[in-house]
Amino acid sequence: MSTGRDAGADRPEGPGRDAGADRPERAGRDESVEERADRRWSELIQEVRVAQTGVQILFGFLLTVVFTPRFADLDDADRAIYVTTVVLGAAATGALIGPVALHRLVAGRRVKPQAVALASRLTFVGLVLLLATMTAALLLVLRVVTHDPRMLWLVGIVVAWYVLCWFVWPLWIRRRHTTSRPPR
Repeated sequence: MSTGRDAGADRPEGPGRDAGADRPERAGRDESVEERADRRWSELIQEVRVAQTGVQILFGFLLTVVFTPRFADLDDADRAIYVTTVVLGAAATGALIGPVALHRLVAGRRVKPQAVALASRLTFVGLVLLLATMTAALLLVLRVVTHDPRMLWLVGIVVAWYVLCWFVWPLWIRRRHTTSRPPR
């Protein structure tokens, strides 16, 4: 498990530093705090691009549903599910676009490590909200299409699949393959 400290945080920064001086070799990257923040930012932005595209398409679709002729036929429960889905979609969109706004507002202020940490948290919140949005959207569609209460089981299975793919397997891999760093 990580100690929470950045790799290379204890070495002097700048072009004149000696990359391996007075330190035993260790696995992993040899990066300054700023280099690590730059790398993590690039990785995070690539991840956010994928999630943003999906949530924006879903949210855009949700916004058009209210203007379809069949929307007037929805019962109160389905309308409540729809409103909840739209609000969750808006919240997910905000959280997943948040890292871009954060970067734009703090660029050049020498706070990239802190910005990366906050952007990472926003992205995680966005993924949880996206999971809730997709769950509510799936529930609404299956209720309208089938009128079968057994569809709740199908929604549950799909949600379990999302949780497995998005959280359980990644956390299992992290736990299984992350080694503790020796204290410095």
